[in-house]
Amino acid sequence: MTEDGHAPSGAEPAWIGRALEGVVEPMVELRRDIHAHPELAWQEVRTSALVADVLERAGLAPSILPAGTGVVCDVVGKPGGRLVALRADMDALPIDDEKSVPYRSTAPGVAHACGHDVHTAVVLGAGLGLARLAAAGELPGRVRLVFQPAEEVLPGGALSVLESGALEGVSRVFALHCDPRVDAGSVAVRTGPITGATDSVTVRLTGPGGHTARPQLTVDLVSALADVLARTPALLSRRVDPRAGLSLVWGRVAAGSATNVIPEHGEASGTVRTLDPTAWEAAADLVPELIREIAMPYRARVEVDYVRGVPPAVNDAEATVAFRSAVASVLGPAAVHEAEQSMGGEDFAWFLARVPGVLGRLGVRHPGALEAPDLHRGDFDVDESAIACGIRILLASALGALGSPSPADQAARG
Repeated sequence: MTEDGHAPSGAEPAWIGRALEGVVEPMVELRRDIHAHPELAWQEVRTSALVADVLERAGLAPSILPAGTGVVCDVVGKPGGRLVALRADMDALPIDDEKSVPYRSTAPGVAHACGHDVHTAVVLGAGLGLARLAAAGELPGRVRLVFQPAEEVLPGGALSVLESGALEGVSRVFALHCDPRVDAGSVAVRTGPITGATDSVTVRLTGPGGHTARPQLTVDLVSALADVLARTPALLSRRVDPRAGLSLVWGRVAAGSATNVIPEHGEASGTVRTLDPTAWEAAADLVPELIREIAMPYRARVEVDYVRGVPPAVNDAEATVAFRSAVASVLGPAAVHEAEQSMGGEDFAWFLARVPGVLGRLGVRHPGALEAPDLHRGDFDVDESAIACGIRILLASALGALGSPSPADQAARG
């Protein structure tokens, strides 16, 4: 892989060069612009306008989603073909940008620390290449570009995209997510679950407090809460098939303000994760049930808020085979790796629950680097050659899903 994300000399199909001539460098600059002007979930107004403007100047007809942020745009080729979708997310995270780069965030406390700026540039670049193919009569169908708001919150913006009807009629859907554990120039993917379901749970216990010298006259909320914290995860492992990998991890707990006072209120919050869709469906009833069972002997009043987040992201087997082939055709067979499963949530899972498709992990680590800052860190950054790779991957994946001749066949004719 060359520094600008091209395949080695002589290996790149001719159609790629025709479709992407003059596209990649502007997309790198656009990524830097978005990175310097990050916007939080449901606030991606500037980013949406920027994306829409680029698409309009390419002769396309984008529309803003009903939520007020997010963009949908069809690239229309020959009539009668399939409809395929490419998805990007656009929102940033509420953390400081700690890098010293010219495109450092100009918004205090907000940064693109998860690569959504790259995702946006990649889908937009692929869309521009597809538009060029459509204008030349070489696009055998229609490709819908979906720039989704609010991926970083629960429930995510994917649900608003689905409610808008943006996936109606779509036969395949593809997305990429930056992965700092994979070198730029490579992509990791796997069949089946690639990310986990992520829900949140908050438990609130209340009861009459009092002096720690006379606990029998109170509801000992601290002990009750401690029991809930310790026993709920353990009991889950006995109520669910262990192969499902269902886990509950507490991240916050609060109770009391003095050493000799039993409080009247106690609260804890955590996340529930699993790679198994069946276990995820059951968890919303099972977790609150276990919490109430554990707290019952303490006579505390129990309130449980269980918020469904996202299901597991499950890559379709047939679509994954085609995706691997597309990557190999434009980057070379050595660029395709087997992805590790992650328990992190990704609301592209809602798309995959509706339409067969693939979430791939786009390598963004500088080749040869011994380590790289992880996602959701203020110093996270990418090797920008990954942008060219991502554009090529999604372009080839869309064409393959539309049933066009294989990129190798097109290269032979080119």
